Formats: sequence, structure tokens, C-alpha cells
Amino acid sequence: MIRDDIKAATITAMKAKEKERTATLRQISAKIKDRDIAERTSGKEIPDDELVTSVLQKMAKQRRESITMYVDGGREELADKERSELAIIEGFLPQMMSEEETKAAIEAAKVTVGAASIKDMGKVMAELKSKYGAVVDMGTASAILKKSF
Repeated sequence: MIRDDIKAATITAMKAKEKERTATLRQISAKIKDRDIAERTSGKEIPDDELVTSVLQKMAKQRRESITMYVDGGREELADKERSELAIIEGFLPQMMSEEETKAAIEAAKVTVGAASIKDMGKVMAELKSKYGAVVDMGTASAILKKSF
């Protein structure tokens, strides 16, 4: 489980006195705990690795946006800090599908739901998310799907 890997990495980083890595891993753990609490109140049951992966993907996206803003603003030292955090976060994410694999998954989903036009895009995206949620970049999939109709 990804959650256990994060806990083990946190302990290792603390023993090695890696302050930045420890701080980032603690941020990840805190975000996961926040999400756990939110899910408890919603009543939905989400598999643990799926929950952790979605938290990590959101954190990675935030870091990428921050890097872009810092570089545009000329704050390279802050961008470097975000890059190091992003590298740690991405170390726990599963390998994402390539563009070719994403295209194949989209075609399979289109056949499964019987998509004929752009109006069926929501159904195809829902099918993709249910089957490949953790390993497909939904933004890329959306762009590919729009071009395929």
C-alpha cells in the first residue's frame, strides 16, 4: 500500500536527518489524513490506494502550477523548492499511461459505452475514470477524446 510506503519513507528520512524530505512527507501524510476525515463524513467507501493516489495527484498538480508561477515571477529559489517537493511526491505515484496507451483505453471505453458523438464524452470519461483512474491523466485523456470525435 502506498500509505505504508509513505510512513516507512518518513521514518527513514527522519533517521537520516533529511529535513526537507521529512517535511514534504509529513505534508503528504497530513493531506491524506484530511482526506480520510472528509471521506468519513461523506459516507462513500473509496479504496485506500485510490484515495492516496488522488491526494498525491492533486498535490503534484499544485506543485507544477506553483513552479510555473514562480519561474514567471523570477523566484527561481522558490521554484527549486517546489521541484524538490514534486520529485518526492511523484516518487509515490504509480506510472502514468503513455499517450498511445491512453488512446487505446479511450477507444475501448468508446466501444464499451457506445459513444457516437461529443455528447457522449461524459460517459466515456466516467468509464475511463472507473477503470484507469489512478494511471491515466484525465486532462490529456479529455483532449485526446475531443479530437477523436
